[in-house]
Amino acid sequence: MDRKITIRDVAKHAGVSAASVSYVLNGIDKITPETKQRILASIDELGYQPSLTARCLSSGNSKLIGISLPITEKGDIPGVLLENNPFFGEFISGIENVTREKGYDILISGVSTNEQYKDWIQRRKLDGIIMLGVYPKSIFEEIQNMNIPIVLTDAYEEYAKQFHRVMVEDELGGYLATKHLIDLGHRKIALAVGSVIKSHVNYKRYQGYKRALEEANIEIEPSLLFEDHVTFHGGYRIGQKMLEDSCKATAVFAIADIMAIGIMKAFTEHGKKLPHDLSIVGFDNIKFGNYTMPGLTTMSQDIILKGKVSAKMILDDLEGGKRTNTSITLKPVLLERDSTMNRLD
Repeated sequence: MDRKITIRDVAKHAGVSAASVSYVLNGIDKITPETKQRILASIDELGYQPSLTARCLSSGNSKLIGISLPITEKGDIPGVLLENNPFFGEFISGIENVTREKGYDILISGVSTNEQYKDWIQRRKLDGIIMLGVYPKSIFEEIQNMNIPIVLTDAYEEYAKQFHRVMVEDELGGYLATKHLIDLGHRKIALAVGSVIKSHVNYKRYQGYKRALEEANIEIEPSLLFEDHVTFHGGYRIGQKMLEDSCKATAVFAIADIMAIGIMKAFTEHGKKLPHDLSIVGFDNIKFGNYTMPGLTTMSQDIILKGKVSAKMILDDLEGGKRTNTSITLKPVLLERDSTMNRLD
């Protein structure tokens, strides 16, 4: 096996000190341009690859951005979350698109306790964190004094304002999705939702649903409210429940595309025709929604842009040398496909 080229080999080849090579590798302007070019030529000729660990120790930066996924259900691990909800994969692709250009890598994890969270950050020497989903206040209290930039997504809590936040107008999205169904003549509109107690996002989208019904003088019927996990299987169970109960709804607003797709699966397995037997609107505009039959009408939030904005917030703080806190709110847009139609009398 060939011996690994070291910084001392480069220094000897270029006829300079190891310190001069280190200056070049770390962008420190302490040598002449001629010497710098000679060192770069030696690095290229010898095929020297700097040790990432050594460079991190030298610069004090790990070049790692942590992405934290929410552990809310028993058995949740990052791999399962990524498999069960494409939203996370699309969001992370937006982050990676930005961080890679700046020479940063990403590290994905899921932690469930305060101690694990703080230990993960310190052990991995993360330069910044992007947190997806819902977390207890105690975790934020644990990390607020850590001197690294932190971005939260869809965090409505008052104490979240001390961090960067990337938001979506969730209440507006719920309102527009439900209004679309009302405009098509539907009066019996079901809601498929996750816990409105545990999640502000779920609650906001429910509030939008409620506002649209009240505006149209349509009574909110508890029998048309279905709550389950925000997953494909949660949506599938809701679809089965609607069928078992002979639900009178002619349309449904699902607060996430992945739930809507589960409902569609349950209905088609029972020989139902969509949208003739049920019009359905989702929320997110995940890629899978374009592949369903029929194509899923949805409230589109630009998931990849959301990831890119989150990454840029982190990198701007790192380049500026200080931690700031800004909030950006994106507006969802109705994307009509083929899963909705005028109500049939």
